[in-house]
Parts: sequence; structure tokens; C-alpha cells
Amino acid sequence: MNRRQFLKEVMLWSAGLTLAAPKFSILSSVMAEEKPQALLSVAKGETYISLVSKVLAPLGGMKQFVQPGNKVVVKPNMGWDRTPEQGANTHPLVVKALVLQALEAGAAQVLVFDRTCNEQRRCYANSGIETAVADIGDSRARVEQIDRRKFIPVRIEKGKTLTEWEIYKDALDCDCYINAPVAKHHGLSGLTLGLKNSMGVIGGNRGRLHHDMGQSLADLATVIKPKLTVIDATRILLRNGPQGGDLKDVQKMDTLIASADPVAADAYATTLFGLTPDAIDSTVAAYKMGLGEMALNRVRVITA
Repeated sequence: MNRRQFLKEVMLWSAGLTLAAPKFSILSSVMAEEKPQALLSVAKGETYISLVSKVLAPLGGMKQFVQPGNKVVVKPNMGWDRTPEQGANTHPLVVKALVLQALEAGAAQVLVFDRTCNEQRRCYANSGIETAVADIGDSRARVEQIDRRKFIPVRIEKGKTLTEWEIYKDALDCDCYINAPVAKHHGLSGLTLGLKNSMGVIGGNRGRLHHDMGQSLADLATVIKPKLTVIDATRILLRNGPQGGDLKDVQKMDTLIASADPVAADAYATTLFGLTPDAIDSTVAAYKMGLGEMALNRVRVITA
């Protein structure tokens, strides 16, 4: 029985036109049937500043996520001493556009940071992100050097593998956390997408997470909760990730993926590599924990 049939039975019974009481026991299944689909937007284009506006439009634009006066974090992947063309970091123009959009929505502050794998100053500079944000020329927006004193112990109540970890305070305290990973191959996890990007806001010995990385990333996702995920697939690193280096490993796709559902975003991005969502352990683990939708037939995909 669908929702319409159920409501019809209720109306007839209430009006005394039928003696058969509606089967209220089926209400849960009716409600499940009517559960809103996850919404995901995909857009293509070679002008990345306008491409960000294009991909956000079906979601209601940046004002759907950033309110006037908000403190916003835009978290790209800029963990590697690589140029934008090498595909190891989020493209600087994508980051710049997200910051601009947040400012236009009325953000009081926009911070951009990452705990890098290579030397921090070189990563920030050679990724192009530091310069791109500085070029905005707005004192409300800045690229922040990681301050290790800001890593605070956080209890992960719902964690199955992780029950406590150090997490960067600004990533937790902001009003709007925007996750902006690059889509690329990863030697250990298969791919690094949105859930994996949380590694850039945690402290401690990150190598410990490699033992059960998929579940660990899902555990972190119960406390690191982006309001918006924008996956940069303008260039995807097909091999030798996450660091890359050889331009032959990079495929230019000029694509962005955006969703408020972090699991759906990762699930869709996985298909760009010729894989299915269940090929990535973190996607499966996060889905099983109820953190989002991985079945793409239950995701409303809008091509912007």
C-alpha cells in the first residue's frame, strides 16, 4: 500500500463510510516509502569560478548553508607539495569560489586550512590555494596555518573503532563546515574523497587509522559533520595517489559534485573511476551507520 491508498482508507474510516479500520501497522512502511531522497548536483564546465555557482544552484545556492554572521570553514585537500595540474590537491579556483560564495552569503569569517602531509608552507603555496584566497582581498577570509595547540580530545560516542581522537577545534566550532576534497586514487583506501578528507582536521598519529581505515573514517564522520560537500573532479588522479606527480596519471574532467549528504557525494564520485560505491570501505561503513545514502537509485541526481 502506498501513501495515497493509506490516506484514502483513513478518510473513509473517519467519515464512517467503511467499517474496516485502516491498517495503522503499515504506517512505518508508508513513511519509509515517502522518505525524501538525498539530493545531489553534478555540473561540468571549464570556468571553475562560475562552475561552483552552477553546481550549488540546484541545492538552493550557498545561502542554503551559510547564514549572515556565520563562522565558516572551507576544508580543501592541500596536503601535498604539488601544483594544481598534478591533481593531488583541490583546485585553487574551486576553493576561491567557495570562499567568495560564503562571503557573499554573509559569512563573518571564512577559514581555510589543512594538516598537510608534506611541508606545510610549500603545500599551501604550491597548491595555489594560499594565493587564490589572498587574491580575494577580504579580511574576513584567510588561509590559516595549523596551530597544533588547537587539536582537542573529542569523545566519539558512536564510534565502533575510534572512541576518542584529537580534532581541530575550528573544524568543530564553526557554524558551517564545507568539505571540499579532490577526487583521486589512494594506495590504501582505493580512493580519497569526502570522508577521507577529514584526515586533514585530526591530530595524533594518523597512521594508526590505517588498520581499519573505512570504519575509522565513518567514526570520525559522526562528529565531523559538513553541512555541504563539494567534490572537485575537475582533474582526477587515476593512479599513484594520493601524492601523484606524473601528469600522465591525471584525467581532466571539469566536473564538480555537491550534496548535503556526504555519503551520497562519495558514492557518486566513486563512479567516475569506473567503480561502484561499495568498492570503498568508508562509504559502506558510513552508510551502515546511517550517515547518508550510498544507493544511487535512491539519490536524486540533478545535472546542473
